[in-house]
Amino acid sequence: MSPPREWLKPPRSLLLILFLVTLVSVSALAWFGWKVLDQERDVEARRAQERLEQAANRIAATLRGALADTGDRLGAWVMSPPSDGQPDQGLLLIVSDNGFSALPPERLLYRPFPSPEPETEPAAFAEGETLEFQQAQPDKAIDWYRRLADSKNPAVRAGALMRLARVWRRIGRIDEARTAYLDLAALRGVRVAGAPAELVARHELCDLSGSQEDAEALKKDLLRARWQLTRGQFGFYWSEAGRLSGREEAVPEEPALWSEVAALVWEDLKHQQSPRGQSTIWVDRRPYFLIWRGVSGRVAALVARPEAVLKPAVSDGGVSWASVDNEGRVIAGRKSGSGHAVVRTTAETELPWTLYFTGPQGAKEAGMVARQRFLLLVTAVMVLFLIAGAYFMARAIRRDLEVSRMQSDFVAAVSHEFRSPLTSIRQLSEILALGRAPSPERRQVYYETLVRETTRLQRLVEALLNFGRMEAGVRQYRFEELDAAGLVQRVVAEFEPQIADAGRHIELEAAGAPCRIDADPEALSVALRNLVDNALKYSPNCRTVWINWKRDNGRVAIEVRDRGMGIPPSERKAIFRKFYRGSAAAAANVKGSGVGLAMVRHIVAAHGGEITVASEVGQGSTFTMLLPAGADQP
Repeated sequence: MSPPREWLKPPRSLLLILFLVTLVSVSALAWFGWKVLDQERDVEARRAQERLEQAANRIAATLRGALADTGDRLGAWVMSPPSDGQPDQGLLLIVSDNGFSALPPERLLYRPFPSPEPETEPAAFAEGETLEFQQAQPDKAIDWYRRLADSKNPAVRAGALMRLARVWRRIGRIDEARTAYLDLAALRGVRVAGAPAELVARHELCDLSGSQEDAEALKKDLLRARWQLTRGQFGFYWSEAGRLSGREEAVPEEPALWSEVAALVWEDLKHQQSPRGQSTIWVDRRPYFLIWRGVSGRVAALVARPEAVLKPAVSDGGVSWASVDNEGRVIAGRKSGSGHAVVRTTAETELPWTLYFTGPQGAKEAGMVARQRFLLLVTAVMVLFLIAGAYFMARAIRRDLEVSRMQSDFVAAVSHEFRSPLTSIRQLSEILALGRAPSPERRQVYYETLVRETTRLQRLVEALLNFGRMEAGVRQYRFEELDAAGLVQRVVAEFEPQIADAGRHIELEAAGAPCRIDADPEALSVALRNLVDNALKYSPNCRTVWINWKRDNGRVAIEVRDRGMGIPPSERKAIFRKFYRGSAAAAANVKGSGVGLAMVRHIVAAHGGEITVASEVGQGSTFTMLLPAGADQP
C-alpha cells in the first residue's frame, strides 16, 4: 500500500483536488435543492390536506343526499312497489303484518316463512289413507282418491293426485303414477305436504325416471327461486336434486347469503318500532346496509352491500376511503396507513358510519417527486461523469507510464542484445587484425563466430525493422504454397548448431499426410523461429522442445511445446502485446526485446489464422499457430 504522501504527488494530487472540488459543489447543490424541496413539501402537504378536507365534505354531502333520495323512494314504495320489477341495487323487501315480498324475487333462494299458498288439511284424506295403510286395500284407496282428484278445488285435487300417484307407485303401476305426477305438476298456486305442488311432482318424476337432465333442470329452477320455500325445504330439495343428478354440490354462497339477510331483516322489522331508520347487519362476517321506511303496518326496506352505496359517491380523484361501524369494524373500503388522513364521524355527517379518507400520497406529491428525481438524476450524472473522467484519466496516465516503462525496458533489452554480438565481433576482429590467432584452426573458428554473430545481429535488426513495418501496416507478404514439414525442418536446422553444444534437442512429430498451406515463407519462418527461441529460453531445465504439425478442422496446426516455467493465467493475453515481458522472464533473467510474440500474432493474423496458448505454471506451455490449409487440402 502506498503511503499517503504518494497520493499527493502529481498527477494524483490534481485528480484528488478535482474530485474534492466537484464533491463540494455537488454537495452544496444537493443541500440547497433539498432545502427548497423541503419547503415545497410542507406547502404541498398543507394544500393536500385542504384538498382532502374539501373532498371529504363533498363526499359526505353526496352520500347523505343519496341516502335521502333512497329513503324518499322507499317511502313511495311502501304502498306502491316499483312497477319496473326491481330496484337499481340490492334487495327490496316489502313487509306487512300478513305478507312478505322481495324484488328481485329470484335473489332469494328461500324465505323466512312458508308460502301462503293454500293446502288442504290432511283430515280431508283420512278415509283414503285408512284404506291405503291400515286396511291395505290399494284398489279401494285408488277409487277414493280418484273421486277427490276430480274436485274443482285445486288444493283438494293436488292432495288427492299426490296420494293417488303414491299408491300406484307402491303397487308397481309406474305409468299411472307418472301420469298422476304430471297432472300434479300442472297445478299452480297450491301446496301439498307443505311444499309447492309443482315442486313435489317434479321431484317424484325425477326419482321415477332417473333422468339426470330433469334433475339438473330442477336444480336450475331452485336457483331461480321458482318456488317460495323455507330454508329447510330448499335444503332438502337441493340435496335431492344433487343426488338424482349424480352431481352433489354446495348451495351457491351469494344467493344463500341474501336469503339469510332477508331472514334477519324480517325478524328485525317485525320488532322495529321506528317507521324509518338505517343500520348495518352482519351475516357470515359480511356487512349489509339496511335502510327502511314504514307506514300503516307496512315497511319497505332496501338491503345492499355497503360498497354499492358508498362507491358511487366516493369515486373522487382516487381518494382512499373506508367506512367503519360503531364497533370499529370496516364495512367497506380500506383504511390506509400512509398519506394525509381526514375523519368524519357519524355526528358530523348524520350517516350510520364513521368515514376515513386518505389522500393518494403518490399522486398529490407527483410534482415534488418529479423535482426530486430530476435533482437526483443531475447529481448522479455529475458524480458518474466525475468518476468516469477520473477513471479514464487515471487509466490513460497509467497506460502512458506503462508504455514509457516498457519502452525503456525495450531500449535496454535491445541495447543489451546489440551489445553482445557487437562485443564479440569487435574482440574477434581485433585478434584477427593484430594477427594474434594462435593457429589456422583457431582462426577458422574466429571466422565462423564472426559469421554467426553477424547473422545474429542481422536477424535482430531485421526483426525490429519487420516489427516496425508491421505496426505501420506496410509489411508486404508474398504468399506461396508450401509444405508445413519443410518449413519446420528449415527453422529447426537453423537452431541445431546453436543448441547441440548445450545438449539441447528439438523433437519433431510429423503428420500422417502432407500439410500444405498458403503462406509467406520468410514471415512464417520468423514467427516459428520466435516460438522455438522462446521455448528454448523458458525451459532451461528440459533438454527437449517438441514441434508437431497436423490437420485440424480444415486448418493446419503447428504446435511448439516445452516443459518450462509456464505462464500464469493473468498473463496469457498480455504476452502478445508489444514490449510486454512476463513474470517468468524477470524470474529467470531471460533477455529479450518483448516484441517476439507480438510479431508472431501480426504474422499469423496476416495469414488469416490465429495463435493460441495453453499453459500451466511449472508444467510448460504449448503455442499453436492455426493457419488456413491450402486450396488442394481435403
